[in-house]
Amino acid sequence: MNFSERIFCGKLSSEHIGKTVQLCGWVDAYRDHGGLLFIHLRDRSGIVQIIFSPETSSENICKMAATLRTEYCIAVTGEVKKRIPGTENPNIETGALEVFVRELSVLSESEALPFPISDKAMVAGAEDASVENVSEDLRLQYRYLDIRRPAMQENLFFRHKIFQCVREFLDKRGFVEVETPMLTASTPEGARDYLVPSRVHPGNFYALPQSPQLFKQLLMIGGLERYFQLARCFRDEDLRPDRQPEFTQLDIEASFIDEEFLYELIEELTVKMFAVAGIELPRPFPRMTYAEAMDSTGSDRPDLRFGLRFVDVTNVFGNTNYSIFKQILQRGGCIRGINVKQQSAKLSKNVLQNEYAKEIAPSFGAKGMTWMRAEGGKLESNIVQFFSAAELDELKKRFEVQDGDVLIMVADPSDAIVTQALGQLRLHLANRLGLIDEKIFYPVWITHFPLFEPTDEGGVTSSHHPFTAPERVDFDPKNVEELLSLRSRAYDLVINGEELGGGSIRINNREVQRKIFAALGLTQEEMKEKFGFFLRAFDFGAPPHGGLALGMDRAVSMILRTQSIREVIAFPKNRSAGCPLTGAPAGVKKEQLAELGLLNLGGKNILPGEAQKETLLDRVSWVSRIGIAKEERSVMEEVLREAQKLAAEVNNLPVDDEPIRSVVDAAGIARPGLTAKKSELAEKGQLLKSAPAVKGNYFKVANILE
Repeated sequence: MNFSERIFCGKLSSEHIGKTVQLCGWVDAYRDHGGLLFIHLRDRSGIVQIIFSPETSSENICKMAATLRTEYCIAVTGEVKKRIPGTENPNIETGALEVFVRELSVLSESEALPFPISDKAMVAGAEDASVENVSEDLRLQYRYLDIRRPAMQENLFFRHKIFQCVREFLDKRGFVEVETPMLTASTPEGARDYLVPSRVHPGNFYALPQSPQLFKQLLMIGGLERYFQLARCFRDEDLRPDRQPEFTQLDIEASFIDEEFLYELIEELTVKMFAVAGIELPRPFPRMTYAEAMDSTGSDRPDLRFGLRFVDVTNVFGNTNYSIFKQILQRGGCIRGINVKQQSAKLSKNVLQNEYAKEIAPSFGAKGMTWMRAEGGKLESNIVQFFSAAELDELKKRFEVQDGDVLIMVADPSDAIVTQALGQLRLHLANRLGLIDEKIFYPVWITHFPLFEPTDEGGVTSSHHPFTAPERVDFDPKNVEELLSLRSRAYDLVINGEELGGGSIRINNREVQRKIFAALGLTQEEMKEKFGFFLRAFDFGAPPHGGLALGMDRAVSMILRTQSIREVIAFPKNRSAGCPLTGAPAGVKKEQLAELGLLNLGGKNILPGEAQKETLLDRVSWVSRIGIAKEERSVMEEVLREAQKLAAEVNNLPVDDEPIRSVVDAAGIARPGLTAKKSELAEKGQLLKSAPAVKGNYFKVANILE
């Protein structure tokens, strides 16, 4: 068969009426009317109805057509005709046409399908098919079938168009697309690396890039000035609903620019990307500092499609008689709240007290919640009698209260707990009360992030990454308090509460870069070992530069309004970072591990000579997960020798044998006394003080199953 004459099914139009055409594709659906066989033929362009009739098809062709089943791959030749008025199908683009088949070739057959693929009804008025009730893992296991669905193909087509839009726009703005290495050195960037063992260099590993960060900065030092890449990136992160271990990001870097250049560039690009799907974004995008975002919404990724902004009322209760507020303020705490406008009818006293105050607010980390409803010009609640008239009047003024409003306040000695709990309450209420307009998109730039965050060990870590420029460079890298007060020249683009991307102006001064590394606790040796090649490049005239990366999977998903980013990726991993299609990750043959020097990962199948390479100290270090420095080895080896000697004496065994009993008598160890007693911390309500979130009297952990 000569496929060069083939026409796409979805491209048939009234111009083809009366002409003979050749079509190829898959049987989407069929109806047998006893002598007439109607089939929906589908290819990537769309669907057209073809008809096998004794008047136009030979007897052999009709018999062959009777054996066709869903997803048979076929080629047909026939005449295009206009449908009889009243029989048109508005469900498909070619619904006014049909093709009467004269020739048929079955290119390949199909077994019974694990789930339906067709999503177009053959008869006007009938409901379309759906895969909503098919498990995602089953769809991913047969992803090649799932991709045949027009809805999935449309997602991938739009993804292609958006990527093409990006390339065309950046090309016109003078950016050059450059590919950076996929096999590189492991560097600390916030998440775990995926490591690739080297056969040529046994015992050494490459890392798959978390981002092209260092290379794109080196391209700027190399004088390329404007670079971009639709980069594949890899991060071995803990599981989250809409993240993938491998993903695509639009990576951009430019020299001799400032924040304003990037704001203008990314805004125009984002507007064009959303326009591909007919979505109009208003410009310019508003800007909000990190501090303002946290103080007003409790999040550095604020959803601004609705109100419910925080109001700080701490100073309203400076002389309050309400004991709970009084105790909190004496401990340096704060009180913030939100006004849920005109929702009193939906938030009854029972809902506010028994659901929100007793269950929902504590589940978000709050110790409690105060509520008031505005009715008849007054504020009403179960505790309103504890507040003075002046306090209530000031609350009405601060919150701009009208009848029908509901005030919700959270107080705590910890500002972070108030912000976190109220931020989650804000989102919970917006979703519950239907305050979010799903049709609109609200972009916002978040700026002036903290440069550092505190660590549990009393040091600092980078909020963004260690190459982000600080707003000022006259800081002491040993002064933790000063470091935590520094702000960065970083920025995030947030749309509808989702971070679409972020970036920063980079450090281009080698001394400033060394100060940042020193603040992070890196020694000169560690700097040289991890970033020596990078710091060396700074010795040769690094230009001012900055950039940004946009998560393209997330962006496409947002533009197409899909439920998950997996709907816009051809072959995604599932929520467990596995691939149901290929079975990855999977074990490999022993020969492959041996070739890479990795055969003894599980402690079995030791290669000849491997046991001799490992000392007892190495083994103890590995089992206990305690690193031994070079200068400590001789001392620790002596300690182990003494321990072996003692074990041998106690057990009367040779030194090389394993002891069979302890040097002390076995005994159960329990707390003194036989009476159960509550912890003092529990009595004082301090047991879960450091928990990031609690629900009732329990430590709340993250969801494992979504």
